[in-house]
Amino acid sequence: MRRWIAGATVAALASMATLLGTSPATAARPGPAVRLGMTQPVFSYADAIRETVYVESGADGDRDGRPDRIAADVIRPRATALGLRVPVIFESSPYYACCGRGNENEKKQDGTFPLYYDNYFVPRGYAVVLADLAGTRASEGCVDLGGPSEIQGAKAVVDWLNGRARAYRADGSPVAAAWSTGRVGMIGKSWDAATANGVATTGVAGLRTVVPVGGPSSWYEYHRDGGLPIQPPWPRPAQMFGQVNGRPAETCAAARAELETAPDDATGNYNDFWAARDYVRSADRVRAAVLLVHGLNDWNVDPEHFGAWWEALGRNAVPRKIWLSQVGHAEPFDFRRAEWMTTLHRWFDFWLYGIPNGIMSEPIADVEHAPGQWKRHQSWPDRQAAPVTVRLGAGAPDGPGVLTTGPVGAATGTFTDDPAQRETAMVENEQTVTPGRLVFLSPALTQPVRISGTSYAHLTGRVNDTDTNLAVKLVDYGPANRVVTGLVVDNGVPSWSEGLVTLDTETCWGASTPADDACYRETAERTADTPYDVVTRGWLDAKNRDSLLAETPLVPGETYNFTVRVQVDDHIFPAGHRIGVVVAGSDPFWTRPDTNRAQVTLDLAASTFRLPVVGGAATLGF
Repeated sequence: MRRWIAGATVAALASMATLLGTSPATAARPGPAVRLGMTQPVFSYADAIRETVYVESGADGDRDGRPDRIAADVIRPRATALGLRVPVIFESSPYYACCGRGNENEKKQDGTFPLYYDNYFVPRGYAVVLADLAGTRASEGCVDLGGPSEIQGAKAVVDWLNGRARAYRADGSPVAAAWSTGRVGMIGKSWDAATANGVATTGVAGLRTVVPVGGPSSWYEYHRDGGLPIQPPWPRPAQMFGQVNGRPAETCAAARAELETAPDDATGNYNDFWAARDYVRSADRVRAAVLLVHGLNDWNVDPEHFGAWWEALGRNAVPRKIWLSQVGHAEPFDFRRAEWMTTLHRWFDFWLYGIPNGIMSEPIADVEHAPGQWKRHQSWPDRQAAPVTVRLGAGAPDGPGVLTTGPVGAATGTFTDDPAQRETAMVENEQTVTPGRLVFLSPALTQPVRISGTSYAHLTGRVNDTDTNLAVKLVDYGPANRVVTGLVVDNGVPSWSEGLVTLDTETCWGASTPADDACYRETAERTADTPYDVVTRGWLDAKNRDSLLAETPLVPGETYNFTVRVQVDDHIFPAGHRIGVVVAGSDPFWTRPDTNRAQVTLDLAASTFRLPVVGGAATLGF
């Protein structure tokens, strides 16, 4: 950690000298202003320089024999034409033409810049660069689903901002980024965030920080879980290509064909295609500080993405902070706007301008534990969390099983895989025995219990077929007001909720022009009183029980050990509630339905569930 702090201190001293006008060489030109440790809006947004450049990438994704050129739209203070050099906030996205960015789906059009980065940060002395991901909108190359040519294209923009790559104007004349200090911060949500993660793993010089919001850290984990391909309507790689592609069909036919076959949907196994898109594997190369944001109820980009990435960054002493919300796949600008803008502003000021504002000495994690109830923590996962093993025991013949830290007797539990069983049927009516699941309940809790980290189900049992799917749910049973995510019905119309509703009111963040205003509609968390909450989930293809690289069929009737990773979470079970573990088979929305309707018999005495309990076993009280 010491090497990062030293670097930041040197940068701070150099930057503050410039900011305070102590250098005679810079005294004659306008420069940024700092007050109370934050850059101030002293530059004109209306008069900012706007230009489009085409950066030469080291990749040839469209296989035409020459390097791809990546279209990058730049907005920077006009003072940069007088010699002022500024740092850069950079986003690379495939969505600028097809889908838009942010809650209001803003697109690039008529020279306008989507989102608020330009409106807010350009007046404060930053440049903003928005680059079309390779193969999308105005960029050459082909969509690569987070693969090498996409990452190389975005990296080339960082290289250009540091004088190491070539770029051209539309007329073919070369253009340099002489106005750039070379200090770059990447930001983005979803695919954009994945690109930031991927570029960070190249270790490219000049990339000082990345701010991934709801971003994949492994594209395998985005399309698979425990060896099971996630099911339609979830888009396959080739479908995602079609959604964002900006090139003629014949230009990228070979690239699209590879996305049809290389992922190996037939088995769901991990292979070289996925390894090339697994950023966790290369986290030891990251040299940029990370401000990570994710929704604990984000089941578009599952929580495991932030869990694995965060853990890998920690192993490599990367400076980092994390925000964890109760919403789904959403931006902090839309669920905690004022606090986010202050945090992001201070983060970029520290890492890109070197302003010593104290942000890195503050608590590492902001966690929303209930609707609107945020708490700051010094560690994440909480360093007081300890793995606690609870046993799965038999209950009354006509009731659910039990969870206990005490001894259990010899017993079995049997369920039959039901490919048509939805998650609601798996977890509702927990006191009722049904053939398609097993439910295990703790006693009513005598005090709140917080988990922080990853849970694991260790199941021992036999199957009467050569394969089956396994789904495990960790459930909080008890009434509470909760953020509502997932499928909702409004006035008879079903839709997917990320836990937010858009309001009619607006707030403005930064400067505006008639063509590009800085005002955005406010949002509020969608909440409801509910009888239970599916806290987190895990899945496994039984044939991948030993490895994600290859399948090994089961021998019917033979006993096996199955470990199901239940995805990372931070959750408080209130006093009076019960902790529930549900074990079932196929989960049609999330995993490949099987048609064999296998019967699964668990040896309960040999099966356990491991919880990361803050305070350890004594906190559970059972």
